[in-house]
Formats: sequence, structure tokens, C-alpha cells
Amino acid sequence: MSFLRRVAGLSLRDRVRSSVIRQELGVDPLLLRVERSQMRWLWHLVRMPPRRLPGEVFRARPTGLLQVVKQNVKVPIYVMIRPRGGDFLYSEQEVEVMRKDIQLMKSHGADGLVLGALTEDGRVDAELCMELLALSRPLPVTFHRAFDMVQEPEAALETLVYLGFHRLLTSGCDCSALEGLPVIKRLVNEAKGRIAIMPGGGITERNLQRILEGSGAREVHCSARSSRDSAMKFRNSCVTMGSSFSAPEYGLKVADASKVRTLNAIARNAM
Repeated sequence: MSFLRRVAGLSLRDRVRSSVIRQELGVDPLLLRVERSQMRWLWHLVRMPPRRLPGEVFRARPTGLLQVVKQNVKVPIYVMIRPRGGDFLYSEQEVEVMRKDIQLMKSHGADGLVLGALTEDGRVDAELCMELLALSRPLPVTFHRAFDMVQEPEAALETLVYLGFHRLLTSGCDCSALEGLPVIKRLVNEAKGRIAIMPGGGITERNLQRILEGSGAREVHCSARSSRDSAMKFRNSCVTMGSSFSAPEYGLKVADASKVRTLNAIARNAM
């Protein structure tokens, strides 16, 4: 069975299945890294903010998910350390959650971590990030799209380089990587290989080539997802598990192997 079919979990009932890549389980399914001599696919296991339930209760951290993925996927797994949705200015209690999550994910075999924090005036929280990076060692760490909310991107980039982040995920401080392409290109030029710049945000097979060629980036982040209907036969249409704006209860977002193949081919040609 091919690698793409295996990692997409299209027919493996006793392995990872689509649960590895379902948005419902909090996984951002795909990290595409483009290197000069070859293409390399990595899974970027990103723990999304836990859903907030009545009474401010949060669901459990998916360490079981990480363990199952590690057992079945032979590529590096990066886990996001993010205690909640919303902004990137964290309370002391939230920082303590991040500390614990870093220790927990390291002990369960994460290959890398993804995190970020800002100060109230829109700058990289260098003091907190330095502490979290120290806790994360020896794992490589990516600074996530908190970067897109900074006040001065160029200054923030230099801070990340100084702190020792391995990678920056960014949409170029805009709503999508395509819209932020001029800023991404400038970041790539200013980074000079000191930190990997990874465009992300709205990247699809329709715009991947333009983003790669226009930015000079060697890797991109994309989900390559498609929708799939639930296998449930009985459906209670009167109840939703969340707000009215949540994803349909009986719809799933899964990584699409055909999209992965298309993206792979586009990236190869663009290089």
C-alpha cells in the first residue's frame, strides 16, 4: 500500500484511520516541507485549543492520539502547545498549562513542538518564549501564527532568530499566505537561512505554485482537506455540540490523498 494511502487512513480500520487527521479530534493534518534535493512529507500533529464546554470545562489532552500516530506514522510529529483559542497573551495559569503540556508531549515522543506568545503591545514575549524553549530542548520548536499578530514583523523575526526557534509559520501578517506574499518574501530574504520560513494559511492546489515561486520558501503548511459525510445512520438533528456556527455534527474533515498527490506534484514542478 502506498505511503500516501497509508497516512491518509483511507482504508485502515486497525491502524490510524481517519481519526488521525480529523479536525474533530484537533489535528491539523499536513505539513509539507520542500527541500532543494527532494520532497519530504511530514505530519504536523497540531493540538487545537480544547473545546470549551458548559462550566468552563476542557476536554482531555490527546496524548493517546499522539501515541497512536507515533506507532503508525514514520515521519516527525510536531505538537502544538496552545492552552486555548483567542489571543496570544497568556495568564500565569495558562502558562503553567503550557509548561505541563510541553513536558507531557516530550515524554510521549513528540518530535517537535509548535508554540508562541506575545506581549500586550504586540511583540514576541521573549522572556516567556525563552523559558518554553528551554523546557522544550532538545526538540526543535516552530513559532506559530501568533507572529501574524505582531506589531513589527521584521523586529519579531530577529527576536525569533535570537531565541533559537527553528521555524516560523506565517501567513505574512495577512488573512492568507497569498495575500501576505510580499511580506513572506521579505521575511525569507531577511532570514537568510537562519530560520525556516513556512508560509501557511489558505494554501491549496490553486495557489501553491504562485506562493512557492513568489516567496522563495522551501516549505509550506497546508491541510489538503476535504469533507466527508458521517457513517451515522441515526441522526439527532435537534442537538448540536457547540455553537450554531460550529462544523456540522455529521460531517468530517479529513486529509485528501488526491489533494496531497496534486500538491506534491505542483511543488516538485515549482522547484
